Amino acid sequence: MSLGSVPPLHEDRRPDGGTLMGSDDNFDIVVVGAGPVGLSFAASLAQSELKVAVVEQNTFDSLANPAFDGREIALTNASIRTLRELGAWDVIPASDKSALQGARVLNGSSAFALRFDPPSNSGEPLGVLVPNCRIREALFKIVRLQDRARLLCGHSVVDATNSQEGAVVTLSNGARLTARLVVAADSRLSATRDLLGIGADINRLGHSMLICRVRHERAHHQIAIEWFDHHQTIAMLPLAEGMSSLLLTLRSNEAYRLLAFDDDLFLSELTKRCRGRLGKMTLASKRHTYPLVTTWAHKFRAPSAALIGDAAIGMHPVTAHGFNIGLSSQKQLARGIMTACRDGRNVGDPDMLHIYERRLRLSAAPLYHATNILIGLYSRDHLAARLARHLGLRFAQHVPLVRHGISAELQR
Repeated sequence: MSLGSVPPLHEDRRPDGGTLMGSDDNFDIVVVGAGPVGLSFAASLAQSELKVAVVEQNTFDSLANPAFDGREIALTNASIRTLRELGAWDVIPASDKSALQGARVLNGSSAFALRFDPPSNSGEPLGVLVPNCRIREALFKIVRLQDRARLLCGHSVVDATNSQEGAVVTLSNGARLTARLVVAADSRLSATRDLLGIGADINRLGHSMLICRVRHERAHHQIAIEWFDHHQTIAMLPLAEGMSSLLLTLRSNEAYRLLAFDDDLFLSELTKRCRGRLGKMTLASKRHTYPLVTTWAHKFRAPSAALIGDAAIGMHPVTAHGFNIGLSSQKQLARGIMTACRDGRNVGDPDMLHIYERRLRLSAAPLYHATNILIGLYSRDHLAARLARHLGLRFAQHVPLVRHGISAELQR
């Protein structure tokens, strides 16, 4: 298929400063969404001979220099290994990596804390906190250097058709891309997923997460705090010495009310809500808000199509594990594609996509559904729910299999 009279694609700027105008619209794989998962998927295919296009509605410059968005990603050791294999881990400055030496879960005003610590003989932290924008920036640099990957920025996908023979993706500038496989990685409210006719369970929780960095006088000892308090949840993520990222989960109207406060009033409110746990605080970043939505796609694949990352599974952030599942999903799909290529099969081979879907469903479903149960328990404030939370934390603390199992999952 030729572009004919349709408008040309966005310029794909090369690392040497030159340009390459998009004149060829035929690809082996079209990836929709240049977030960390979409970019890591393209990077995972670097050793193949596959021709890959990554379509992103944001501009080239916003990908090359992503703004800080408030989100700190708690990477498991498995995710760190994946980023290292892709060449992205060493691109991220050491100053942006904060080791997580433990985590504590609190309930209301109780002094009791459920403790999660790395095994004493592991020599590794529980995880590492890295700003989302730094991960995205590092992966963007890796993909830009790939000879057979094209970044098509500044356009959204307005139509997508698929069959066993392949897929056609139409961009907002009128350009049409053909592919043997289209991969949706464009958020938990994925428009591409909708265009492919794949439904999803979408749960808009009515709560929002308000995030900011603060400097504080009390030491955090590289210990994360997840505090389920009355009518709110507070996460305190340790960054550099004397600095943390605070995540305050509230009903959306309350979160936006706090967002409108001036800095002094906001800090006073934040200190009161944290009950002085970090001592005196000053703001170290802008404030950001994100409405909480969880999603579970009814299918993770269709003829000549697959979903990865949040387009497949949008986790609640309370477990800090959604990013890691997304990174794992792209790795599973990339491995399946590489195996299919070695065996002389199509990159959209139905059997390969079926295996990918089955494995992702089996690996992600337990955590997804357990998280939803947890959120249901901790979002209720009546006496029975508070008592159940208290007993649940103490049970988990005194059953090593539970604590060690969760710690092992974080460290694997």
